[in-house]
Amino acid sequence: MITKKSDKELAFLYDLFVAPDWGERFGELMDQHLKLPPEGKAIYVSIATGGHAIALRERSGDKLEMICVEEKPEFLELAQAKATAANQEVDFRRAPFESLPLEDNNYDLVIGEASMVARERVRDMFREMVRVAKPGGRVALTLTTASSFGEFFSILWEALHNCEFVDLESKVERLITELPTVAEIENMAENEGVDDVESWTRIEEFDYESGDQFLNAPLVSEFLMKDWLDSVPEAIRERVSNEIARLINEERHEAEFALSVKATLVVGRKALAH
Repeated sequence: MITKKSDKELAFLYDLFVAPDWGERFGELMDQHLKLPPEGKAIYVSIATGGHAIALRERSGDKLEMICVEEKPEFLELAQAKATAANQEVDFRRAPFESLPLEDNNYDLVIGEASMVARERVRDMFREMVRVAKPGGRVALTLTTASSFGEFFSILWEALHNCEFVDLESKVERLITELPTVAEIENMAENEGVDDVESWTRIEEFDYESGDQFLNAPLVSEFLMKDWLDSVPEAIRERVSNEIARLINEERHEAEFALSVKATLVVGRKALAH
């Protein structure tokens, strides 16, 4: 059952349950393939509650200036509290990801974490990241790509079909097709003026012991499911959710239900002639 929570409650739920699992996996992907410059200026766009950004700041040394951008004030408040507890001086800025209040061509490294950013916002967010990067500076973006959540989408389609909401099945098709392929993200980067584009993808699994555990997990109930059931009228969401839980329990055959995600990192350099 999806209940309305305040923005402050959502920030705490994200920090307690989502950041230590979902967020850390995308952070690990960055750590594995992205080296911080020894000096200069860096920006981290979409820091959420700040765990990974502050960890990077701790490792970066005094010669690398880092600006951390988040648009949700409740998330930013938790990030600032973490930085204070870690005795780290961090330059936090609140701004929309598509409209950074920063000068052009000025940063040696620009990182963006778009795994929780709506798909229709990603291109504009990335365009802003390229704008503020120096020519020759590195630009890096993490996000989920095509084939993520496939197990759930098939169950959602079946749940809608079983509940005789066939007119909503096209929503599931949209959820599937709106996830970009890695090739599409690489092409986007090149079209926005990024050279030497590389990408890495890891399949991450999030395991749940039952349908109820899946539906009640904060990652699912408060952050993913709201988009997945966005077109389902509120009056019938509980019925659809109950059918989802039943199908998960039926299909997992006493094993855990695994929600798989294709976590992707795309990295390149801003073209010198951009």
